[in-house]
Amino acid sequence: MTQRRLAAILAADVVGYSRLVSADEADALTRLSMLRREIIEPGITKHSGRLFKIMGDGFLAEFASAVQAVNCAIAIQAEVEQAASAFDDARKMRLRIGIHVGDVMVEGDDLMGDGVNIAARLESIAAPGGLSISRAVHDQVRDRIDVAFDDKDEIALKNIARPVQVFALAGSKSMTAKQASVPAPALALPDKPSIAVLPFQNMSGDPEQEYFADGMVEDIITALSRFKSLFVIARNSSFTYKGKAVDIKQVGRELGVRYVLEGSVRKAGSRVRITGQLIEAATGSHIWADKFDGGLEDVFGLQDQVTTSVVGLIAPKLVQAEIERALQKPTDRLDGYDFYLRGMASLYRGAVPEAYELFKKAIGQDPEYAAAYAVAASALMRQQADSGVTLTDEMRTEALRFAELGSRLANEDALALARCGHVVTYLGHEYDRGASLVEQAVALNPNLAMAWHSRGWVSLMCAQPERAIESFDRMIRLSPLDPLRMGAWTGTSFALFHLGRYDDGAAVAVKSIQYRTDAQTLGAYIMNSVRAGRVAEAREAAARLLKLQPDFRVSHVKEAFPIRSLDERERIAAALRDAGLPH
Repeated sequence: MTQRRLAAILAADVVGYSRLVSADEADALTRLSMLRREIIEPGITKHSGRLFKIMGDGFLAEFASAVQAVNCAIAIQAEVEQAASAFDDARKMRLRIGIHVGDVMVEGDDLMGDGVNIAARLESIAAPGGLSISRAVHDQVRDRIDVAFDDKDEIALKNIARPVQVFALAGSKSMTAKQASVPAPALALPDKPSIAVLPFQNMSGDPEQEYFADGMVEDIITALSRFKSLFVIARNSSFTYKGKAVDIKQVGRELGVRYVLEGSVRKAGSRVRITGQLIEAATGSHIWADKFDGGLEDVFGLQDQVTTSVVGLIAPKLVQAEIERALQKPTDRLDGYDFYLRGMASLYRGAVPEAYELFKKAIGQDPEYAAAYAVAASALMRQQADSGVTLTDEMRTEALRFAELGSRLANEDALALARCGHVVTYLGHEYDRGASLVEQAVALNPNLAMAWHSRGWVSLMCAQPERAIESFDRMIRLSPLDPLRMGAWTGTSFALFHLGRYDDGAAVAVKSIQYRTDAQTLGAYIMNSVRAGRVAEAREAAARLLKLQPDFRVSHVKEAFPIRSLDERERIAAALRDAGLPH
């Protein structure tokens, strides 16, 4: 006799997996395996579920309750989206998820029947990165989890006899229908990324945690305010929502912000857990979510950790979200900020000359735009760094002129100061001035990963390898998925070479090469490998470098790897010669 039982079924698959396989089969398979091993399977286990079927890029899981299934789906989507942020749009690996509660037939470890089929159909209509659930699931979770769903009405699903009422994940819980029916007048959005940090919910019932949560939110607001590229709502306005059930879309309208950060604090025994999520107000879509655990014995240390982590992680997320918004904007409606954002998108994908032209357009529309001057100078610097071939005198002069203008206009813009300091050190060999500019940057905004990235490279060029490694480590800790981490790995590899740690240096360089192959990444690998005694591997990499850049010569070392110390430059040059690179 066939056994039956009631179960919550979660169905998921990878969006556009065939396209990803067609573009790079090995990469797609490796990343899918990583998602299953590091995110999906642990997430299902954590929420007391059971993975009972894998079908290519999809999977099915069973849960005893709808609440467990939905919480699992939200957690998995947050982690998968975070992992996808390291890649450009064409390479992002994202999930669709559908959940249904229904009767299933049991055959060994497998489940089948309408309960499974409806979940699979719900998955097929979910948005990329999204979640669709049936009415049966919604009825069980709507008062038990702190997220809201949009009613998509009844939908006829393929091969399902009757239409199913579908709900799609929207965001945090809405206000009552009566409140929502009278929308507040919308404020105009500022001309840069705008964010409000709402008071975190105290889920512990302990009044002491209320003060802790409020203090942490105040620290986050203060830290975010140091980013001159952000518009941050002041505490007095954000805290008017304290203790209220809010509609994130209405918060966005009332405060005139594009993004909202919300979270909660929960104490259990001597431990405390803080969660946070960043939401795009207009759509209710989740951009980032994370949780932090610690002991109450060092509650203020935990507060600092959360503040640093949240700010370091969400600031790059805001920039990436703004870039994606600018890329979708009609070309006849672009302003200086849009050109800047499009230039950053080009820079991230390696289209450096294109990025430079876009930054110049941004400057043309706003001659006082310090950050645009800084990144335009950086784009020219990167052309030399990536190729290992010296810039023309005209290009070098232009880069240094832009860096000079950017540093003068920067005032307290940490990003502009950091990039300008990097350029004047690398191209102008002004080591003391460059160090001064990047130190100003990290002092102004110690949560800005870009500032620590520039400090690492400037420290390296000033022949301070330990300081460079410390800076690169700080950068990656602040922004672990930032595209700049490839540069941090490369810089760390150079620093390890200077410290004589050649095996370690070669291993770190390999991490960079997996993402980007250029004169910097290959050069770091070559010099470490040849000194580690792996001459054949070094020579193979040298041949690869010459294939990419036939004009590369060891004599370029003074410009391509401009270490202040002549002795260190000679060590680099000697290692490159020993690997067979031409003089």
